[in-house]
Amino acid sequence: MSISSSSIATSLGIGSGVDMTGLAEQLAEAQFAGRNQRLADKSETLERRISLAGSIRSSLSTFATALGDRLRTGDLAPLPTISNTAVAAVSTPLGAVGKGSYSLEVTKLANNQILTGPTYASASDTVGAGTLTIRFGTTSNASFTENTGKTPLTIDIAAGATLSQVAAAINGKNAGLNAYVAQTDAGAQLVVKGADGVQNGFTIEATEDGANPGLSALAWQPGDDPARLVKTSADAEFLLDGLARRSASNTIDSIAPGLSLTLTGTNVGAPATIGFNSATSAISGMMQDITGALNEIAAELSSAVDPLTGELSRDTGARALRRDLSALGSTVIMPNAAEGAPKTLAELGLAIERDGSFRFDEAKLVDALARDASGVAAMFTTGINGIYATIDRMARANSMASDPGTLAGSVARYQSQSDQLTRDLEKLAEQQETFRSNMVARFAKSESRITASQSTLSFLQSQIDIWNNQGN
Repeated sequence: MSISSSSIATSLGIGSGVDMTGLAEQLAEAQFAGRNQRLADKSETLERRISLAGSIRSSLSTFATALGDRLRTGDLAPLPTISNTAVAAVSTPLGAVGKGSYSLEVTKLANNQILTGPTYASASDTVGAGTLTIRFGTTSNASFTENTGKTPLTIDIAAGATLSQVAAAINGKNAGLNAYVAQTDAGAQLVVKGADGVQNGFTIEATEDGANPGLSALAWQPGDDPARLVKTSADAEFLLDGLARRSASNTIDSIAPGLSLTLTGTNVGAPATIGFNSATSAISGMMQDITGALNEIAAELSSAVDPLTGELSRDTGARALRRDLSALGSTVIMPNAAEGAPKTLAELGLAIERDGSFRFDEAKLVDALARDASGVAAMFTTGINGIYATIDRMARANSMASDPGTLAGSVARYQSQSDQLTRDLEKLAEQQETFRSNMVARFAKSESRITASQSTLSFLQSQIDIWNNQGN
């Protein structure tokens, strides 16, 4: 019988061409492939959840920031206008709302007193020593009526003090006076300016140090050198809606509901008209933009929490935010509003659809403005209550990683799980490498035994060849 040497070699693994090292690697990969894939799939899922939750949280924070910036730099209240801008600048106090119209006739602007001193050679000339006393009140070259409600100003002048040092000492009292030394063609003169208003005129008394005379030259009373009183103080006088008014300053805050004035000129006999533009278009535009921004967030959130396909379908932070957004229209955002004033966004026309999206009903806003424009405008501020405060609190809450019921808490939880998966993958890789190394070592021993049997195999092959030849 003929026996094939190749069949024996094959049965012993000789000449099979098998890469034992490669085989060990393949076996190791096959052994750990399932676990590696499961961990990799979980890691990818967590990364998607981290990215999506972070994106929604970022959108909400960006919306809150943009809303705050717009409310700080814009003015949604009805703005006042004036027919003659040379007469006054008109504005609305923060948080106030004006309406209607007014007539304004300015007969006199408020002035401050300007008083000069005698002429010196230079600002560094000494002026003597003693005490200067400045009294305030209605002042002219003919008379002085002291304002007893204002404490006189006492200024000590030391020996050797210069004209410049006197000016500095007056300014240092911070009493509403502005002093400086003017270098005129005639020489250096002390100039003292008071505040606007007839009661802010002033006189200067001097008590000299007998050893250092000269300070009395700076004193001034009505009847003294009239040229030194450059300008007398005066109140602003004007008629608002025909009623005579007076003000110590040309800037008059809250002179009427929603109206402040800065008088800049006179218009005797030609009253200017002040009115207010409509806030409807500005607030309507703001509400449309708010609705659009909310819809972008709601759409991303709705997709994320979809029970069948959403990556965050079971996420507590995402579901909590969706509940908050669904209740946004009915949430009281002006808890301290007066009875009958708007307190919710629903009253301004923000409606919530069944799918979680938002819709703006402008007719409701127009109705709310007609009923209480001031109440509506109060909702569009950056105070502790209102639209911005509500959105900002929602954004801040969802940025608190310590709260597991927020988006930031979800991101922190997913990140922690992702970090653990990374450690698990590293550990599994170490186990796979250990398994591969063991298999390589075992195969190496097998190869060694097979190599050692080569001589026996060669003898058998020779005998078989002889038997086959004899058989022939």
